[in-house]
Amino acid sequence: MPHLVATALAGAALALLPAVPAGAATRPATAPAAVGRLPAAGTSLRLTLTYPGAAASGTRSVTLSCDPPGGSHPEAARACAQLSRSGGKFTREPADIACTTIYSPVVAKADGLWRGRPARFRAEYANDCALHASTGAIFAF
Repeated sequence: MPHLVATALAGAALALLPAVPAGAATRPATAPAAVGRLPAAGTSLRLTLTYPGAAASGTRSVTLSCDPPGGSHPEAARACAQLSRSGGKFTREPADIACTTIYSPVVAKADGLWRGRPARFRAEYANDCALHASTGAIFAF
């Protein structure tokens, strides 16, 4: 009797398996992407600096494209090189710069694509010096 129960359970389990040829589920549907290759799409960013406490026009904005460097950014080549070295990070280890403690806030924003992938960044700094110490050439405009 136990043999009949085990046989019945094994048959039921086999009936639940999908009808897929052996090994078919282990083959990738598409060829894997080459390691280390960049996506075909490039870099296109809008960089904005806003000065919340400024009495006059408190916003500046530029565009930055890479591969090749361009856009309205005045230091496009340096900004693209920095982004490339950091893997698309907008901040870096703060430079060894002595900044004043005068509070004049600045908000840095970036929106767009970095090597074909969506990129967004927003940070507030105490002043321009603190901004440039943390972001280098990227927000140098």
